[in-house]
Amino acid sequence: MISRNSSSVQTIWTIQKILSWTEEYFNSKKIPEARLSAELLLAHLLKMKRLDLYLQFERILIPAELKKYREFVQRRARHEPVQYITGEQDFMGFTFSVTPDVLIPRQETELLVETVIQEINSNTDHQLSVLDIGTGSGAIAISLALHCNHCKITAIDQSPSALKIATQNAEKLKANGIDFLEMDILIEESNSLPKFDLLVSNPPYISEKDYHQLQPQVKNFEPRDALLAGKSGLEFIEQLISKSRNLLQPTGKLLLEVGYNQSEAVQRLLSKHKYKNIELIKDYNQFTRIVKAKI
Repeated sequence: MISRNSSSVQTIWTIQKILSWTEEYFNSKKIPEARLSAELLLAHLLKMKRLDLYLQFERILIPAELKKYREFVQRRARHEPVQYITGEQDFMGFTFSVTPDVLIPRQETELLVETVIQEINSNTDHQLSVLDIGTGSGAIAISLALHCNHCKITAIDQSPSALKIATQNAEKLKANGIDFLEMDILIEESNSLPKFDLLVSNPPYISEKDYHQLQPQVKNFEPRDALLAGKSGLEFIEQLISKSRNLLQPTGKLLLEVGYNQSEAVQRLLSKHKYKNIELIKDYNQFTRIVKAKI
């Protein structure tokens, strides 16, 4: 751990020195992206951009900064995600608050949001209604609200703790007009909900086998219910597809994020439930991660 003293001489910790030390320490603990973790934690602590760290390489950290950074390093060394330590994650150009009550928003989900935005922008005849299922931090719903003026958004989640974070994010980012509702869509009757033009979800899709092979920073810290979807990883998606027809307008569309190897199975499930115009959308790594279909 970062030493307070070296023999009887106090160690001088510059930004450059502490980043190098932390990177080496994280590597010894098998922390993924060791250098990036060190930079993100220090930039957050010092309230500066990562680039500024390099512009101020010779800046000396004061004792109070060292103490707090030491706490950050200890937590990250136990594989706690950087985002839970800093309490924030950037997504779609906005900074969202995150806690262990919500899944950390990821780049793959940005592709889902971008696809939904395209759908909304291609239908300007009337205000589209959107249902975000399993909203978590609110990243999808809030990003849609901030990027699209002509849509009405409802966001649901079974977790009151997650909805609290989502509501706080909406207030912080000034995303107005979102209805946040506590609901388990797979269990509760959805008669209280109207019909929607678009149904969007980043559902749980990790199989039991894959779940046990996840990195510790995911498996040991992120909410299990937001990740694990039974033995096959398709249990939630299959139930959602089955129920979604009763939630959509006659011309409605369903847009889902899926696992990198699940698109064909999800396509079969959609066909089974009479969905048509099924479209598979690849991410930047050429994996199909978004599935879109019309009712």
